[in-house]
Formats: sequence, C-alpha cells, structure tokens
Amino acid sequence: MEPSGKKLDFDHWLELAKDQSVFEKSRQAMIERVITQAPESQQDRLRRLQWRIDQERHLSDSPMGACIRISRMMWDQMVGNGGLIDHLGGFDGRLTRSPVSAFKGAEVIPFSPGQTD
Repeated sequence: MEPSGKKLDFDHWLELAKDQSVFEKSRQAMIERVITQAPESQQDRLRRLQWRIDQERHLSDSPMGACIRISRMMWDQMVGNGGLIDHLGGFDGRLTRSPVSAFKGAEVIPFSPGQTD
C-alpha cells in the first residue's frame, strides 16, 4: 500500500520505470513519505535500515542480485543469531532456530544442453 493508504498502482510504477531517473526520484520520495509517517521514535531506525538496503542494491551487479542480497538480509534478521526466532524463543523456550539457517549452499549438478532426465 502507498503511504496514503491506497493500493499500490502497479501500472503507474511500471510506466515510471521506463525512465530510470524519474523512477528513482519517485521511489526515494515514496520511501521518505513512508518514513515520515512512522512514529518519530522509529524514523531514525527506518532511515538506517533504508541506507543498508540501498547499500545492498549498490553492491549488486543486477536487480536480481540485489533482490537476493536483500532477501538474505531479511532471512538473517528472522532466523540468524539474535534474530526474531531467537528473541521469540527466549519468551517461553518453545521455539527453536529454523533449519533454514543451516543451509549455506547447494551442490550444483551439471547437465548437458538438451538433456531431459
């Protein structure tokens, strides 16, 4: 949802994306509106978080790479050391760390082009 409470107009943002500078300016303005609508006590934290997200985007070679980096960042905050799962588990001891955090990679199995099985 947009800061005004209206649903996000995908077609509008798709049209903006045709001009990267216009899109970026509009994206930054939207982020700033969202942050300024948050309680003042949270605005500094939100600005720091947005700075970190922007740094992940800048460190990436592609939009997909940025998406993956930001997704990892979110998962770390959820299941990593000191993440949400750790904090929630500390309340009553029933929750444990998700096995997702144990996965650091996968074996890549090569195949030849045209191979179907």
